[in-house]
Amino acid sequence: MPLTDAACRNVSCPPDRKQARYADAGGLYLEVSASGSRRWFWKFRIEGVEKKFALGSYPDVSLAAARKARDAAKAQKAAGINPIQARQVVKLKAAVNTGDTFRETALEWFDKHHTRWSDHYATREKRNLEKDLFPYFADRRISGIEAIELLAALRRVEERGALDVAGRVLMTARAVWRYAVATARAPRDITADLKGALTPHKKRHFAAITDPAQLGTLIRVIRGYQGGPIVRTALQLAPMLFQRPNELRGAAWTEIDLDEALWTVPAARMKRRIDGKQHGDPHLVPLPGQAVELLRKLHPLTGHGTLVFPGERSHERPISDNTLRAALLTLGYGPTVQTVHGFRATARTLLAETLEIDPLVIEAQLAHAVKDANGRAYNRTQYLKQRTVMLQRWADYLDVLATKAGSSAVELKAAA
Repeated sequence: MPLTDAACRNVSCPPDRKQARYADAGGLYLEVSASGSRRWFWKFRIEGVEKKFALGSYPDVSLAAARKARDAAKAQKAAGINPIQARQVVKLKAAVNTGDTFRETALEWFDKHHTRWSDHYATREKRNLEKDLFPYFADRRISGIEAIELLAALRRVEERGALDVAGRVLMTARAVWRYAVATARAPRDITADLKGALTPHKKRHFAAITDPAQLGTLIRVIRGYQGGPIVRTALQLAPMLFQRPNELRGAAWTEIDLDEALWTVPAARMKRRIDGKQHGDPHLVPLPGQAVELLRKLHPLTGHGTLVFPGERSHERPISDNTLRAALLTLGYGPTVQTVHGFRATARTLLAETLEIDPLVIEAQLAHAVKDANGRAYNRTQYLKQRTVMLQRWADYLDVLATKAGSSAVELKAAA
């Protein structure tokens, strides 16, 4: 017999029981506890297993309201939805979401992930948001933004001629949308609709001379550089040691042991993920005799300070990357002919093709992570002995090339 309002008010739990159930209809019942509390439940089955769905407490939820809630839950079950799970999703959404605008979603995503990134990468991601996405979408609900709107914002980046930046901004947006989907702020990742919509960007490699004769001429020209000794020394070491420009120009005297002919680059200064910077091994760079001689000559000039190559304006900061680029340009080697970073490609090519050095040894000197033969793990062997021999051979080879270039120049002058 269905319950009435009067029955709901007057039912009680027998003294010998912890709780009692009073049925209404369609699986709805009122559960009364020994303490006197009354709660509504709807009983149903899923795959033969009985479940109970809480509908609230009486009298906060009246009999009529409980019946409506039961009917709504029944409709969900008829549609193939488990009402218990549906309620849990609603609770999770409420707990996760602090805001559903694009700015709130993006900043929450950024805060959760930036501690794992390098400072450079974090700065770039923040810039992508603030410069190219927030101006158009900051206060919009992320679920309401259409793919065509995002494409319009990316096209504005392309119009600046920054095709590579447009691609990176799309990757940032993709990460934000995936986070929005994961936190139930957006129904789907709209960036998937933009595949192939941007103008392809052809990645430019750093210009590098790989012809031995041309390299010999460049080395000879560098040695004749008329600028200051700090820049001249850095220019001479760049092709000889072929480390990344930031690692070279940021070198500190405490990293260099001239007696042992070894330069120890701290992990924090290497191009690595933040975990590698914090917990990775330092990068060891053997110094050939020519490098030791150059550094010994420079030491009386900058050895009293921290940096090997301090800047002119502030000795607390190293020479800039632009300083070395400008020096090469002064010597007649613009960015389309030879770059400072390109010395890495120069060395990689000629060491393998001309001096026939094992590629794994070369990659170790370049500080690249190399997969092993099975492709399952990274080979962390540093090949220090082999690299010591290799770098001395390389420095001697550069001397020979420069000498040949000098001889050719003398012969050409005599002929003229």
